[in-house]
Amino acid sequence: MSSINAQRLTVLAGPSGVGKGSVKALIQQHYPWVWLSVSATTRSPRPGETDGVDYHFVSHERFEEMIAAGEFLEWASFSGNLYGTPRGPVERQLEAGLPALLEIDLQGARQVRVSMPEAQLVFLAPPSWEELVRRLTGRGTEDAATIERRLSAAREELTAEPEFDHTIVNVSVEQAATELVELLGSPVKAAH
Repeated sequence: MSSINAQRLTVLAGPSGVGKGSVKALIQQHYPWVWLSVSATTRSPRPGETDGVDYHFVSHERFEEMIAAGEFLEWASFSGNLYGTPRGPVERQLEAGLPALLEIDLQGARQVRVSMPEAQLVFLAPPSWEELVRRLTGRGTEDAATIERRLSAAREELTAEPEFDHTIVNVSVEQAATELVELLGSPVKAAH
């Protein structure tokens, strides 16, 4: 295992339904010293979402300007909307000697590997294919065609695991969050 460096960007990625959002939420709740990047998007806020907390909601035109100015570590188009990780806040965090965490998709992780090769890429894997299927179908929020598209994408995403520096198997959200925080290192030993 490589040495832990608190001044290193850590990227969490994995297939749809593996629990990335749940792990991120638990880290936000229990490890306030971990800085989580807030992505920019052109999609409209959903009920309960706050600008600057859940996402930076920007116009399509503003997002295009940010791309042209090189303001993103990574960006992608998904379902007609643009999503990206603003470079400035991440760089300021790292320059301060503090850990930074991104929770993004596989495509974004690959872009970060190119734009910031020293980043630590962590793959969040399901305990089994059957468990991933159960999690995706158990959400109850998507139709059969959407679930099949997500399962097809997940099959492909699982093959990318060797591209990552570390793999965490998400047996439980608590265990996965603990393992991820250990990889981040702590700038303040007593921070809990």
